[in-house]
Amino acid sequence: MKLARKTLSIACALAALAGPAWADGATDAPLRLQWDMRLRHEQVDDDAYARDARADTLRLRLGLLAHFGHGWSGFVEGAGTASAGEHYDSGANGQTRYPGITDPHGGELDQAWLAWRGGGFDATLGRQRLQLDNQRWIGNSGWRQFEQTFDALSLQWRPAADWTLRYAWLDRVHRVAGPDALSPQARERRLDTHLFNAAWTRGAQQWTGYAYLHEDRDVASASSATYGLRWTGRPSPRGGLGWTLEAARQYDHAGNPQHFAHGYWLLEPAWTQSGVTARLGWEHLGGDGRTALQTPLATLHAFNGWDDQFNATPADGLDDRYVALDGAFGRGPLGWLVGWHDYRADRGGARYGREWNASLALPLASGLSGLLKLADYRADRYGHDDAKLWLQLEWHGQTALAR
Repeated sequence: MKLARKTLSIACALAALAGPAWADGATDAPLRLQWDMRLRHEQVDDDAYARDARADTLRLRLGLLAHFGHGWSGFVEGAGTASAGEHYDSGANGQTRYPGITDPHGGELDQAWLAWRGGGFDATLGRQRLQLDNQRWIGNSGWRQFEQTFDALSLQWRPAADWTLRYAWLDRVHRVAGPDALSPQARERRLDTHLFNAAWTRGAQQWTGYAYLHEDRDVASASSATYGLRWTGRPSPRGGLGWTLEAARQYDHAGNPQHFAHGYWLLEPAWTQSGVTARLGWEHLGGDGRTALQTPLATLHAFNGWDDQFNATPADGLDDRYVALDGAFGRGPLGWLVGWHDYRADRGGARYGREWNASLALPLASGLSGLLKLADYRADRYGHDDAKLWLQLEWHGQTALAR
């Protein structure tokens, strides 16, 4: 906690520099320094353990972005995390008598890529961050201190103003448990994965089709082929109706010894009025009692509740019915969110449990923000009662090193 308090004081002092530093970072500068510092306190009260977990961690991410001219650019970024105490299971420290908090201390190379852009075409080769659509299938898991990145070749082409075509080949995924995780499979996986994504946008609506052919060369049973369609609509600036409708089918792929075909759907109508948005949702991940639809490359924390009970879909599948409200207090900057989930099995309909989520987010200065976040899972037939608390301060910015 001493480290956390000292770092919090330092971060607050540096916040005064955040505005000028960000303003100095002209986007066309040939060389820029980018940073992201995040201080977090996390507590976990899991009834499966005699002890509660507490983690005070500080993550510093530094990157250099260079523009070489003629459409060429390059980026190198490293991240390091320090922790105060070992009262949690990070996946790397062996403290298994505590609940898990996957924020180990250490360092890693997050990104190192070379890119070319021109004529509506983008190509990026190297270790990179990938985020497709809402990150349900492909994302960077940015909630954890070490993010998920990929050794990949990614291509994007805009043949017309309303069309975006994407393709990526993934050779390796570097996972959020970090390079020192005790399990080699938690550190990284060797892949031979092909991602196809085509989106057509007209006004406030977008239609997307995708095919994700995922081969895990380290864990064959994790390989799958997923084909889907997605339709989204945004409300007008004055408010009104928004929606997300999505359907997909997932099959075994690339020598997976298990044979399956599972369905997925997401129905999420939303209504925005006077700055408050209400959402009703039903997300379905199919399961047959032996296998279930999985999303191993997703930003998992963003789905099925913040308590992370369902990062791996149970064999009987998952039906997540939820309601959420979010907005701001008055016309001020303090944002809030409240959500409730009801979890049930696809096969058999057993009630897994319920969960409440709540958060307060406050911009403090340019590039500096604070966050208070809660998750409370109450188990019926899956897992154990579990509650989590996060207090977070984050500061990001950039500055030009050459002009």
